Amino acid sequence: MVLAASAALAQAPAPAAQPWTPLQFLVGTWEGVGSGAPGEGRGGCTFAFELNQKILVRKNWAEYAPKPGEVQGVSHQDLMIIYAEPGEPRLKAIYFDMESHVIHYVLQTPAQPNRAVFESEPGTKGPHFRLSYEMNADGRVLNIFSMAMPGQDFKEYTRGRLVKK
Repeated sequence: MVLAASAALAQAPAPAAQPWTPLQFLVGTWEGVGSGAPGEGRGGCTFAFELNQKILVRKNWAEYAPKPGEVQGVSHQDLMIIYAEPGEPRLKAIYFDMESHVIHYVLQTPAQPNRAVFESEPGTKGPHFRLSYEMNADGRVLNIFSMAMPGQDFKEYTRGRLVKK
């Protein structure tokens, strides 16, 4: 019986290569500064492979100074898991944050290297979201989060520059 199971495993096809090439430039630890609706801020993120490179996990944090008249600023943390779903041609992602937001993203096919654009899946009710990363020639990454209300164009919500640590 053990030999039969071993033979069956030996005949199983090798796993397909993971489609991580478009996101490889993001792997590592980043720190940055940004601006947007919450105000000027600072933060950082990590992109790290988990589960034998089956998923790429982004952990992100940001802190924004208090606005005039406010006593306390805003602190934000989120987690995004990027994965390849069997039978799907594009990578997908699921995003969670401290404010109980959950966003399902699809990685748009990059038109150029060192660029990744995630857009919320079509057909979802409410706002549509876009999260983009683009590495400049100096190795810094521009990160933009945009939102579009139903029937409207995307508007930038936050923008930041990331530097690899």
